Amino acid sequence: MKKVVIYTTTYCGYCTAAKKLLEKQGIAFTETDVTTDDSKRTWLVEQTGQRTVPQIFFGDTPIGGFSELSEIVSNNKLLSLLNT
Repeated sequence: MKKVVIYTTTYCGYCTAAKKLLEKQGIAFTETDVTTDDSKRTWLVEQTGQRTVPQIFFGDTPIGGFSELSEIVSNNKLLSLLNT
């Protein structure tokens, strides 16, 4: 199974929602708080083209934020994406 990493900030409601959704699905993840890490935020923009958080990665592949994760779960694609 691919490693799941979620980049968050301390003040982000969507970050909290994404973590709860992953927990509800029984998916282990690593959280990286980028609240005060400007270099990591710059890296995220370079990798994803997005300035918002959360940014969620399955392995080395960015999948987007909470909306994209929610859609993946709703379409029953979570496990297939994590296992490919």
